[in-house]
Amino acid sequence: MDILQRDNTKSSTGQEFLTFALGAEEYGIDILKVQEIRCYERVTHIVNAPKFIKGVINLRGIIVPIIDLRMKFDLGNADYTAFTVVIILNLNTRVVGVVVDSVSDVIQLETEEIREAPSLSSVDLDAQFIRGLATLNERMVILMDIEALMSSPEMALINTPTTASADAA
Repeated sequence: MDILQRDNTKSSTGQEFLTFALGAEEYGIDILKVQEIRCYERVTHIVNAPKFIKGVINLRGIIVPIIDLRMKFDLGNADYTAFTVVIILNLNTRVVGVVVDSVSDVIQLETEEIREAPSLSSVDLDAQFIRGLATLNERMVILMDIEALMSSPEMALINTPTTASADAA
């Protein structure tokens, strides 16, 4: 009976993350924010949009903005390959897609395995988008707060009224 209680306690303190690659680094996002994973497909470009906004796609009747995280984090231009994917996220009822180099796997992390991101005040590091860091089998995984990133003033992709509702008014 103690074993069952320990297992229940362990699973309730842990969290699952979808890991993906951007360049040489590995990142993780809360699996509960992920709606689906799709192959990269041609997007419809939006005039005067920031470079990191690749455009939009029509996903079963929903217009979804597509963000290239490599460009957003200034990691250089991406070569879109067969491994390039779009992670479709559901954030505060807003659907957003992010382009990543490849998806790795889903990992389970206990709360104590997540370390705070180091404070690097001399470097232009936007730590508000980093939940923490985790080490798995000699790999360092940067845990991203994707909701904070997408709701930042620069992105303004969630927590804002949609243009469709503004047009209807």
